[in-house]
Amino acid sequence: MKKLILAIVTVAAFSSCQQQKIGYVDNGEVINEIQEKKDIESKYTLLDESFKKRADSIGNIYRGQFQALQAKSARLSQAKQQEMMQPLQIKAQQFQQQMQAEQQQMQKAYQVEIDSVISNMKSFVKDYGKTNGYDYILGTNESIGTVLFAKEGTDLSKKIIEEINTQYKK
Repeated sequence: MKKLILAIVTVAAFSSCQQQKIGYVDNGEVINEIQEKKDIESKYTLLDESFKKRADSIGNIYRGQFQALQAKSARLSQAKQQEMMQPLQIKAQQFQQQMQAEQQQMQKAYQVEIDSVISNMKSFVKDYGKTNGYDYILGTNESIGTVLFAKEGTDLSKKIIEEINTQYKK
C-alpha cells in the first residue's frame, strides 16, 4: 500500500514538473517587418507628399493674390486696404483650416490601419501559439526588456514575420 501511494506521489510530482513550451516575440521587430505595415506607410507617405504639394500650390496662389492686392491698394488708406484684404484673408484662413482638418483625417485613417495591423499580429501570434503547442508566448521590445534572457531558438519573431507576410501576400 505504501509503495502504491509512493508511486502515485512520484507520478504526480513528475507530471507537475513537466516542462512548458515557451517562446517570445520582439513586438517592435515584428510590427516593423510586416509587409502590410510597410505598404501602409508607403501609401501614407505618398498621400502626405501629394497633400503637401497641393497645399503649397494653393498657398502660393493665395500669396500671389495677396501681393497683387497689396500692390493695388498701396495708395489707399489703411482702412480701405484692410477692407480689400479681408475677403482674401478669410478665404486663406478657411483654406488653412480645411488643410488642417484633412491632415488630421489622414492621420486618423493611418492610425486605424496601423492599429488593425497590430491587432491582426496579436491574433496571429495567439493562433500560432495554440497551433504549435505553446504554453506561453511572451512579448518584448527594445525599450522595455521584459525578456532579459532566452534560450536560443525561443525567439519566434522571424517565423512570425515570415508567416504573416506569406498570409498577407495571399
